Amino acid sequence: MRTITKLWIGIIFLVLISPLGLIIPQYFKAGDAWGEWGVETLEELVGYVPKGLERLADIWSAPLPDYAFKGWEDKPLGYLSLAYVFSGLFGIMVTSLVIIFITKLLHKNESK
Repeated sequence: MRTITKLWIGIIFLVLISPLGLIIPQYFKAGDAWGEWGVETLEELVGYVPKGLERLADIWSAPLPDYAFKGWEDKPLGYLSLAYVFSGLFGIMVTSLVIIFITKLLHKNESK
């Protein structure tokens, strides 16, 4: 089996188990995943929000906030798990397209 095939099998496996990041915290009632805190949660945990973070917090908005489709925030865990998998596939697709574009651009400049 080629190395690239093994790589893609590993990536697909990781995408398929990604709902564990949703299921395990909910099972243990752990709240948000470590480091995925919003400004409000950070203030609750630490007691304050750094001024720079507060100023920059609204600049970036994720394409799929909370890894769910719009309106799915209150859906059962099975639906949210499906959205998690889709979110992972979407991220892989966007990253792959950017890498392919950059690679083609570099090879085009190299052949001149």
